Amino acid sequence: MLTTLLAFLVALGILVAGHEWGHYRMAVACGVKVLRFSVGFGPILLRFKPRRQHPGQDTEFVISAIPLGGYVKMLDEREAPVPAEERDRAYNARPLGARALIAAAGPGANLIMAVLLYALVNWVGIQQPRALLSTPTTGTLAAKAGLQAGDLVESGALAGDPLAPLASFESLRWLLTQGALDQRDVKLQVRPTLSAGPSKEVTLGLASLRVRDPDQQLFDDIGIVAPESKPVIGKVIAGGAAERAGLQAGDVVARIGGAAVTDGRQLRTLIEASGKSGPPPAATWEIERKGQLLDVAVQPDSVEDHGKRMGRIGAFVGSAPEMVLVRMGPVSGLWAGVTKTWEISVLSLKMLGRMVVGQISLKSLSGPVAIAEYAGQSARLGVTYYLGFLAFISVSLGVLNLLPIPLLDGGHLMYYLWEAVTRKPVSVIWMQRLQYLGIVILLSFMSIAIYNDIVNYVAGRMG
Repeated sequence: MLTTLLAFLVALGILVAGHEWGHYRMAVACGVKVLRFSVGFGPILLRFKPRRQHPGQDTEFVISAIPLGGYVKMLDEREAPVPAEERDRAYNARPLGARALIAAAGPGANLIMAVLLYALVNWVGIQQPRALLSTPTTGTLAAKAGLQAGDLVESGALAGDPLAPLASFESLRWLLTQGALDQRDVKLQVRPTLSAGPSKEVTLGLASLRVRDPDQQLFDDIGIVAPESKPVIGKVIAGGAAERAGLQAGDVVARIGGAAVTDGRQLRTLIEASGKSGPPPAATWEIERKGQLLDVAVQPDSVEDHGKRMGRIGAFVGSAPEMVLVRMGPVSGLWAGVTKTWEISVLSLKMLGRMVVGQISLKSLSGPVAIAEYAGQSARLGVTYYLGFLAFISVSLGVLNLLPIPLLDGGHLMYYLWEAVTRKPVSVIWMQRLQYLGIVILLSFMSIAIYNDIVNYVAGRMG
């Protein structure tokens, strides 16, 4: 819990400071006097003024009690009287182009941060599962395409694009997500590793999918759920079916009732399916233990999980997937950071657009609870995973703030576009009305996101 809270607060501090730093630096560059740079809202916890400041600046830097955002307060005649000798340094007195650059600099800083963070992850390297496939579920797109356990996906692309190498299973999942949301087929170049067959190119018909939520169910429908793992028995829980049958940690399952078992996911599926209709009969498992083949009679328990009956043996099933270090050079790593930031930005806008028209469920919205949980999980996995999390949230923050919603930076850019077209600023009355509309829109989205967080948290606790 403490790790999650600290990781969340550190992430907020870094991302908010980076966003506001973009506004601040652009304001200074455009000759606007900045009065205060604040990370957080509400009561001030810490304040200071650097001895050395940019020419013409006397900025107070503060850290406030509520970390959910920040602000840069600039000299502005609309907020307080401005001495005549400083009027040319007021925000409202600057040219339209300068005001637009200042508004866009915050989201721009987040996107640049994301590029650099992704590049840093690429340069340092990150351990990810190798793109080895587990057994596809019968009837899924992967099964129909002829994919099998042990197939290594070497490259892939959206239909119509040239094949590109896929460094890991995570790269494969990202490609599948793009294809599903764009409703485009995906082609893969795969090589079997459990047999001597030649490499082949297969096409997954993702264009036929109607994606309602880009969640785990999407990958269940595709049939590519998890990387390949060995059908190994892990820790055996006392009192469970595995212990009663005499199974031991390290046992490798070769067959169940005469049917060959090739990977951990297939083994888990067989166990779960055995208990759908009540207590299953005992089945003969052929296992390998310390180089010897043994036959063991195993009768899984039938339990209820999330309203469904399924089999359980009371043991961890499957080995850790084979990992690969994904690392890039200086130029390729930076370019990959640019590409990843662009792809996530485009995908985020598409998802928001489909939410608005009802093509994607609002259940996909996540709030502070989910973000904090992801922060904690990534921090526990290691520095590179946490940096990747920061990069993803930085992209999301940049894209969100560019939306043409009043109160956001994109709302200010919308006002400036109106001013550029009509040659006059938005009136005070309309500004107030639009501000109220922006409050309603943002509170609505925040309420939905927090509701989703609560529902998912409760479901996770009950599960």
